[in-house]
Amino acid sequence: MVGEVEPLKALESEETRKAVLERILKGYPVKILRPGESFYRLRVGPAAPENGAEYDSPPKPSDDPGRLDSVDLRVMYGSQDLQVCIHECRVTADDDVFVATLAPKQDLKLLDLTELLTEEQVTEFESLDMAVHMLFLAGKHSYPIAREIALAAQRGGFDGVLYPSYFSMLRSGGIPFETLTGISHRRIPKFAGRERAKIIPNIAIFGRPISEKKVEVTSINRLMLARVEYEVRFGPVGYQWIEDESKAMEA
Repeated sequence: MVGEVEPLKALESEETRKAVLERILKGYPVKILRPGESFYRLRVGPAAPENGAEYDSPPKPSDDPGRLDSVDLRVMYGSQDLQVCIHECRVTADDDVFVATLAPKQDLKLLDLTELLTEEQVTEFESLDMAVHMLFLAGKHSYPIAREIALAAQRGGFDGVLYPSYFSMLRSGGIPFETLTGISHRRIPKFAGRERAKIIPNIAIFGRPISEKKVEVTSINRLMLARVEYEVRFGPVGYQWIEDESKAMEA
């Protein structure tokens, strides 16, 4: 089967993006992050690592914004998977690294973009699920669209989003977008558990949740890398698998 994933194509155009953003807000479930559910936030070389405010969102827009933050929206990034936090921050053995364990002080309403939309009665070419997953496995060229999703969620009353880590494949070892006779495993209910296991969720909370008293710092620790191990495969010279797959819009 050859064709384009239409919702992804529509997200790329400002003229058709709004309708897909509305589908995303309506189609994905709500996840409540409750007090007592902790997650991690790393900082490399903070000025005052013992100060809990260092682990809040930046007070001013970044000169190099991330996947979801922008001039109009501050975002605190974190994860319940510490190893993904380390990789997301591009930590090296020479870095001065600190990790804060955080917990909500109230229920936080998150839009769960990590969920599989297995009840979609559509083909791969019409699949919102495929479009969103492709978007979050893509590189920096996808950031402007992801930021529009974050802004739409914030305007829709959400406190933040759960979204698939770009490094899900490296963490889980799973290959995305596997198919069976041309049908994506993501659309086959009996494969749902296997496909979910390939997705490592990241947490993005809007605003400055520590200073706004929505999130509290429960502990701060220095983080030291004790061991790093890589599992690798060889491939043909000149083939950049991740970039090629993330940019593809073919099913």
